[in-house]
Amino acid sequence: MLSTTVVICAYCDERRRQLDDAIRSVLDQTRRPDRVVVVIDHNQGLLLDIRAAFADISVVANTGKPGLSGARNTGIRHSGTDIVAFLDDDAVADPDWLERLAAHYADAAVIGVGGKVTPLWQAGRPRWFPEEFQWVVGCSYRGLPDALRPVRNPIGCNMSFRREVFASFGGFREGIGRTGQDGAGCEETELCIRLRQQMPGSHILYDPAAVVHHHVTAGRSRWTYFRRRCLAEGRSKSAVVRAIGSGDELGAEQVYVRRILPAGILRGLFDTAVRLDPWGLLRALGIVAGLAFTTAGYASAKFSGGRRLA
Repeated sequence: MLSTTVVICAYCDERRRQLDDAIRSVLDQTRRPDRVVVVIDHNQGLLLDIRAAFADISVVANTGKPGLSGARNTGIRHSGTDIVAFLDDDAVADPDWLERLAAHYADAAVIGVGGKVTPLWQAGRPRWFPEEFQWVVGCSYRGLPDALRPVRNPIGCNMSFRREVFASFGGFREGIGRTGQDGAGCEETELCIRLRQQMPGSHILYDPAAVVHHHVTAGRSRWTYFRRRCLAEGRSKSAVVRAIGSGDELGAEQVYVRRILPAGILRGLFDTAVRLDPWGLLRALGIVAGLAFTTAGYASAKFSGGRRLA
């Protein structure tokens, strides 16, 4: 049986209670991980607090650059197991989460596995919020497979990889992705594209039966966050293109824009016209606006030179 580590990265005191829940959900797995590593990103007080509360797990400081990529890479260095799984500090895993992820590595061609992320809306789901844009709050969105399928990359809140791929091809690129609350992302996208370029014939799977539940705060339910996150996603996609080239690797975005979003717009208009749901129109407009913001972020980064990569 392949050995497993679960890495949880944290940085802020405000999520302390959620971090506790995340750790306990990992310790209560039907397949208990061989190691749990909690990486604290440049917050000495939180580091000491979690070490005191959870003496039986590894709680370490981020030794890389501040941000999620540096913290994840620190966790990888402290893992030492065959499989490294990642869970966000504001998410809780179903009891069979790790067991389901690990089972797929019986296939030697599988280098990564991710699962479904469902939103836990703390202030209730906004009725204007389109399901096609649940990636804005780090959750699975309409357009992802509803059964086990290969995908380009998993969602960062719920993913796992063979540790050997990091040893051979490097970890998460520092300079892409989230630092604090800046809203950036795509570090897992860049990693997975790079891995598949280096390992033709390998597979990354999405298993919607491997479920985690992701807290969505009231602040992230607001229109202002939706706009900021879409702009940041566009800038992040531009950074990925500069890092690995466009080629055919952004095919998932092309399918999303050409098929998923138009279908979502029509669905919203249908809900308003036929089901007499006035919020359907706003969901349709939200899709249009979300695409426009993301495109604007991409274009602004492309023409300004964007973020410098590490």
